[in-house]
Amino acid sequence: MKLFGTDGVRGKAGDFLDAITTIKLAMAAGIYFRKHSTTNKILVGKDTRRSGYMIENALVSGLTAVGYDVIQIGPMPTPAIAYLTESMRCDAGIMISASHNPYDDNGIKFFDNHGNKLSSNCEKEIEKIFFDEEYLNSQQKTGKEIGSSKRIDDVIGRYIVSIKSSFPKDLTLHGLRIVLDCANGAAYKVGPTILEELGAEVITINNKPNGFNINDDCGALHPKNVGKYVLETRADIGIALDGDADRLVVIDEKGEVVPGDKLIGALCTYLSNQELLETNACVATVMSNQALEDYLKDHKIELKRSDVGDKYVLECMKDSCINFGGEQSGHIIFSDVAKTGDGLASALQVLAMILKSKKKASEALNPFELYPQVLKNLVVSEKKPLDELEGLKELQEEIKSMGIRDLIRYSGTEKKLRILLEGKDKKLVDEYMEKLVSFFKDRL
Repeated sequence: MKLFGTDGVRGKAGDFLDAITTIKLAMAAGIYFRKHSTTNKILVGKDTRRSGYMIENALVSGLTAVGYDVIQIGPMPTPAIAYLTESMRCDAGIMISASHNPYDDNGIKFFDNHGNKLSSNCEKEIEKIFFDEEYLNSQQKTGKEIGSSKRIDDVIGRYIVSIKSSFPKDLTLHGLRIVLDCANGAAYKVGPTILEELGAEVITINNKPNGFNINDDCGALHPKNVGKYVLETRADIGIALDGDADRLVVIDEKGEVVPGDKLIGALCTYLSNQELLETNACVATVMSNQALEDYLKDHKIELKRSDVGDKYVLECMKDSCINFGGEQSGHIIFSDVAKTGDGLASALQVLAMILKSKKKASEALNPFELYPQVLKNLVVSEKKPLDELEGLKELQEEIKSMGIRDLIRYSGTEKKLRILLEGKDKKLVDEYMEKLVSFFKDRL
């Protein structure tokens, strides 16, 4: 597809994702959703990027042009849009965000009337309409058929109540000191409120968005900064969100970042012990460490692997009737609680697990040791098909023969090649990473 990547449409705001493209995309999406419309309402939220104003207004123009009524709710986390779309009985929901990307990028994510991310087939249909100029023009409305828009500012309370209700009623956060990094993003209001209302002492950082500082040396991409605050304030735990708050990184009381695979493993066995893990299985991606799979196997829990992207994790969960899964990058999905990865909802489940274990975070979230794993991101000018690169297949076969697992893929949202190597011998893994990096630099 030319527009959609692994998580909606994403690119540099004003360039790839400009006002004209956004209007056309909104019209195409509106035409698609009208086929199954029941309320003729679409919800639109955004994160804190300056370009969100441009894209939001362009979306409203495109949607109203094809007859849709639009509800604008301003800065809210991505998972809040998923929840509120269904709660407010909308035909669809749209989130304006480039998630963890820098401020000058932006993106558009779509949700159906049940708050689920769209399948690849749905995205293909929208893209087909997008490129049909004649059909787009023929669907524009006139007179009383043109849609309307309104802004609602009080829906934040609905989402807060929803997230708080997911926390066990027999527990309280009273006595816990928590450092919360909002990444100057969409959770800068709801994050501190939820934790404080549940009784925690919250030290909030990076909660003053100015349109340009989202994810800037803060949040889930820079969790070591939170570690410093945890040590300075003698906090019990640190929580780092990304720009749209669908990702969670946890920092223990020692200031150490908890690897995502360890977090998934600890939460999975916790759910199993509480008899809350359906089909006694969970989903992670092909990126997850083999040590996670081995650990879960020892606890008689099956690990299913999906493609990279929380959308694919969720699809695999649905197909296999599994209610828990995640990515090592921090997208943790409790489908009994949220429609998609929700950093705040996941944080509450982590806190509940720690409280019930009566252990410190460093103990409760360190259930096994990871195998050495190295990940490199190479910026590329062109995404040449990997199967056409002469010599790559032979190099991968050599790597496999040495007992090393490899995963080589292009990013779905950026012009980057991601290389992952994993094995029990760190020195060997590093050697082959150097070979691969040199190989790709010569060819890409």
